[in-house]
Amino acid sequence: MPEFTAPRPEGTVAEVPPPPRWAVRAAHASALSATAGFIPLHAVWALGIPLWADEQAFREWYEVGGGPYLFVLSGMALLAGVLAVSLVRPWGLVFPGWTPFLAGRRVPRRTLTATAYVVSVFLLLYTVWAAVQLFRTFDDEGIFSPWTVVYGIPQFLVWGIGLYIAAHSYRHRTSPRH
Repeated sequence: MPEFTAPRPEGTVAEVPPPPRWAVRAAHASALSATAGFIPLHAVWALGIPLWADEQAFREWYEVGGGPYLFVLSGMALLAGVLAVSLVRPWGLVFPGWTPFLAGRRVPRRTLTATAYVVSVFLLLYTVWAAVQLFRTFDDEGIFSPWTVVYGIPQFLVWGIGLYIAAHSYRHRTSPRH
């Protein structure tokens, strides 16, 4: 695999080793979990379809802002998928030509790494919280079927762990001491 190049502030070019195969797989698994795993069900709900939900409770929740909330969550999941892939692609080092005002500039290494770590830790903490809530309230009547959480826990684990692994690889590969 060819090495990526990233411009240095003084105009020289730094060689950045390509991501290892395991990091690429982790990034792609994270991105797929964020997009193909999360977005479809949330998009169905955002459109007002109470799939695997208590219809009356869903309608009440939806009418007070549930739809826009779900569209925002889906947009954030899409951004998280792009974040994961950026950690293993050349455009995670240098902004691509189609990005206004940033094209050709170096991607801030620490900003990208910190964002990926923070998002992955948040996802993993949310997964632990959801698992605890699931066991505490599985039989409670809520808006959504508790089985959606059973589906969500492994999906969020893949998303969070994959993002963390890709961020770790990116940080190591792009370190000035590397």
